[in-house]
Amino acid sequence: MTFNSSGPSPTSLPAWHELLNLKESILEQSILELFNKNPARSKQLSIQHDELFLDYSKNLVNDQVMSSLLALADQSALSDHTKAIFAGELVNTTEQKAALHPALRGKAEDNYVLNGMPVHEQVKQSLSQVSSISDQIRQGKWLGSTGKAVTDVIHLGVGGSELGPRMACQALQAYAHPDLKIHFVSNADGAEILTTVKSLNPETTLIIIASKSFTTEETMLNAHSAINWLEENLGLSQAQSSTHVIGITANRENALAFGIDPSQILEFQEWVGGRYSLWSSIGLPIAISIGYKNFEAMLDGAREMDIHFKTTPFERNMPVILALLGIWYSNFLNTQTIAVIPYCERLTLLPDYLQQLDMESNGKSVSLNGESVNYTTAPILWGQTGTDGQHAFFQLLHQGSHLVPIDFIAAVNDPLSNEKHHNFLLNNLLAQAAALMTGRGDKSTPTHKLYPGNKPSNILLVNELSPKNFGALVALYEHKVFVQGSIWNINSYDQWGVELGKQLTHKLTSDGNVSIKEFDGSTQQLSEYIHQHTMLSSDKS
Repeated sequence: MTFNSSGPSPTSLPAWHELLNLKESILEQSILELFNKNPARSKQLSIQHDELFLDYSKNLVNDQVMSSLLALADQSALSDHTKAIFAGELVNTTEQKAALHPALRGKAEDNYVLNGMPVHEQVKQSLSQVSSISDQIRQGKWLGSTGKAVTDVIHLGVGGSELGPRMACQALQAYAHPDLKIHFVSNADGAEILTTVKSLNPETTLIIIASKSFTTEETMLNAHSAINWLEENLGLSQAQSSTHVIGITANRENALAFGIDPSQILEFQEWVGGRYSLWSSIGLPIAISIGYKNFEAMLDGAREMDIHFKTTPFERNMPVILALLGIWYSNFLNTQTIAVIPYCERLTLLPDYLQQLDMESNGKSVSLNGESVNYTTAPILWGQTGTDGQHAFFQLLHQGSHLVPIDFIAAVNDPLSNEKHHNFLLNNLLAQAAALMTGRGDKSTPTHKLYPGNKPSNILLVNELSPKNFGALVALYEHKVFVQGSIWNINSYDQWGVELGKQLTHKLTSDGNVSIKEFDGSTQQLSEYIHQHTMLSSDKS
């Protein structure tokens, strides 16, 4: 199918101009006054989807603003773009690829197609390998070269190929197999891979190499170091062909050329973007950790969020509301960042994951029409878990000069905690959100003790951090990012901005084939300094 990418510039839409006219008057109001005027505000500005509950009443919006934001969504190409995504159209226009990641968690009745062909059987076959291999490992039936069962898994990847599985394994550690340890290595810093293998038994270690192209330099560098470790300690030749190594890729030929046993290559589809890949065979370490049934529950939670997003009117649509609020702050109230604060230590990687999802997807300055945009796109996303963040940067949130919208996230129930700890944790969340909104102080209050208040936040509660709810949470933010990209009329599915740095790195590591004199004076000086001091360190040793 051919994707019609000629969406309107958001600045040309009537609702955009309405919002520009509303921003001055809204800044003169307080959120607390809006509550006083409307006792039903909290009920009206909240949405429940299954076991997720969003309260967005603590935002600097009134009925007029919300009406114009919803009109902005209606007037944009969002509805058409949404249909195109789920129809398997080539929405990634610069690479002529689909972004059909919802099909990874779909069922046969969802009828996902690409180029007129159903994709469910392809996805089913890939996930059947995940099921089979994860079950064998969890049952102690996957044996290394000396006949011992696997106890440790090292997952090598970078970006979405690593961050998604790592986040999921940490978030769902309550469901983890007690006798299996999953280790993640992404950075090219040799200290990471060398320190990791140093503490493990090679006889019982499985290496997973996850790379879409099977050429990603950081991942392959770490893979060679891990394979050398296996060969040196187990006396193996071509350890990559042994049962100690599994490859996950969209390029089977490259994995075969690398020497991976054909039966130990798990494939995923070319249309699966890295930051949307944890639902695919890239999720093998998740299934190993929590079991395939729980992995399926995670997929089911994401699928139910897909259905909610596709079928729910904008005014009750959780991803759409989150996206519109973000646009309001970024484009009209001139905020430049958004903070994500999970009040759950197991979600400590969620801000990192969402940082990649949001900033790599929508960190663009060119429209779908190939024209430079004259409006702000993706905000800078950052965050940390509460209560640690309260003792780090909440001073700025309360009394600083920046307006920072916040997403607070928490689980209502936590079987890993106890009542005393969990009540304290949740009460901190409620207190911080209330304090940011209400502020404190009057004319008699010393200025250094004034809390200006009127700081906006969303509160997103999940009943429990289960695999299903976790899947829904991640899919919620996927769709939020897509909605914003659609309204901004940009391509959320390419990432050309990462290529130049890769190319220059390759030139610098090309074994002298490229003269350092081709680079700027600063780079030449720094390269010379590194070379001189590396040699000095080597001489001293």
